[in-house]
Amino acid sequence: MNLRGILMKVRAVELMEGGGFKVRRPFPGQIPDRIVDPFLLIDEMGPTEYEPGEAVGAPDHPHRGFETVTYMLDGVFEHKDSAGNSGRIAPGDVQWMTAGSGVVHSEMPSSLIMEKGGRVHGFQIWINLPAKNKMDPPRYQEVPDESIPTATTEDGRVSVKIIAGEAMGKKAVIDTHTPITFQHWIINPGSSYTQELKIGVNAMLYVFQGNGLRIDGLKVDDGEMVILHDGDAVKFSLDPDAENYVEFLLLAGEPIKEPVVRHGPFVMNKPEEIKQAILDFQSGKMGKIE
Repeated sequence: MNLRGILMKVRAVELMEGGGFKVRRPFPGQIPDRIVDPFLLIDEMGPTEYEPGEAVGAPDHPHRGFETVTYMLDGVFEHKDSAGNSGRIAPGDVQWMTAGSGVVHSEMPSSLIMEKGGRVHGFQIWINLPAKNKMDPPRYQEVPDESIPTATTEDGRVSVKIIAGEAMGKKAVIDTHTPITFQHWIINPGSSYTQELKIGVNAMLYVFQGNGLRIDGLKVDDGEMVILHDGDAVKFSLDPDAENYVEFLLLAGEPIKEPVVRHGPFVMNKPEEIKQAILDFQSGKMGKIE
């Protein structure tokens, strides 16, 4: 196998988003778009322990031209949108929302967390859409924790949750516009695993729990993301003397290779398309949450 090494390593920056919740964000801002294409953003929400009445989320806001993926680890979010959809995203659940031509939605901590407090931890990841799909009708794929495939090595030392793509002989149940890998891995000290990746896809790995993950002999710690060179596999390992297990996301995608023009919650190919998105939102064409 042609194993992937590390092209670049960055540390996530801490920011406040939405109504004022803390996120760790490795990109955008530190990495050229072309080497993470088709991914646009990774936000790790929390982990935050809220006291009663403190919890905040993302009130009504629009999106157009891309997909948002919300993956909860702790806590429960409740969502609503301008098309009349609503629901809950509980620990382990995934909401894969294709914003397409435009939707206004909100994602807020559950009423129980708002009232009594609690721990909130999760991810929101933005994935670009090809020009041909940017104005598709919005759609949701809501997948509960129990429906997402998982796999473990025979010795039980390495495990994976397969949100998109394939690992250890199991395939994800989510349908994606472009070939995507989105996997949550856990590795214990003294273990290693080699995961195949298609040649030509952009791939990255973000550690969000634990220290000392090794790729191509280099160490990756909590809050760090690495962009991988091309190749057909990545091997990751954890030294036997590591203090604890490590959790990380493995993301990979076939690059779209089209111009990217961003403006807040809109991602299109041309500046005039951004102007139209703003006008459509302001005039109410994306609807409103009732």
